[in-house]
Amino acid sequence: MKISKIVLYDEPTVPEIQLKKLEKFLNETFTIEIETRGNFFQNSSKDIFEKIAGTRIFDLKKPYEKHIPTEIEISIEKENKDMSEKEEMVLYDGFEFQKIINEFIPLNESKIDTLHIIFTNKLTCTFDETDFRYHARALIGSNPTVISTTGIIEAPAKPKQYYLELMTNFSQEKIENIKKKYSGQFLEYHDSHISEIAEGYLLQAIMYYETGEAFCEYKDCRLFNAHWQKDLFFSQLENKKLCEKHLKILKELKNKR
Repeated sequence: MKISKIVLYDEPTVPEIQLKKLEKFLNETFTIEIETRGNFFQNSSKDIFEKIAGTRIFDLKKPYEKHIPTEIEISIEKENKDMSEKEEMVLYDGFEFQKIINEFIPLNESKIDTLHIIFTNKLTCTFDETDFRYHARALIGSNPTVISTTGIIEAPAKPKQYYLELMTNFSQEKIENIKKKYSGQFLEYHDSHISEIAEGYLLQAIMYYETGEAFCEYKDCRLFNAHWQKDLFFSQLENKKLCEKHLKILKELKNKR
């Protein structure tokens, strides 16, 4: 493996990540040094929050355009509220967000053998040239890697019928009833399964950095790129295994150490 150390950064608004549990999982899987740290933006200067606010997306059908943030937007970034408490979802360009994080990693830690993985509650998105619109992403790969806890919840789609019922019911009471009806079929904020599912995204991040390929085409592999919540549940909670091809790659990576 070209990685000899992984640094995990916590997202304090999502305690369900359970960083120490993820540290143990990675240590057992790769037998490499794992360091856990607090929130990447903790005690940061105003400069980083201003730059992060500048990555906000305001038009889903247009490629990224640099945004000059207001003082209110900058203060909101610094506040870093729990996403489940926000009335309005804010979207960020994932690659621009990643570039800013890279700027603030100390030079003495910007080594090819040290992989920085940052958990954030910000909803990272990427612009797709095939349909000319932004899509929510849970994972922005490379180094540093960004894993969006909000993206884990919002990017894979919920059941089709759930959306159809929401389209014809607009009152808050009916929306809550629909959510209860489909409860357990998709992740919710502060879901107890988030840590287990995060394991799969960590595997995808590491495999991508090591091999250039993050995903698998088979649902019975933890590297499967789930576009539906039901597939996410199957690959990360029910099956929880790698396919034969990726088990072999994992073994080869470990033998290179």
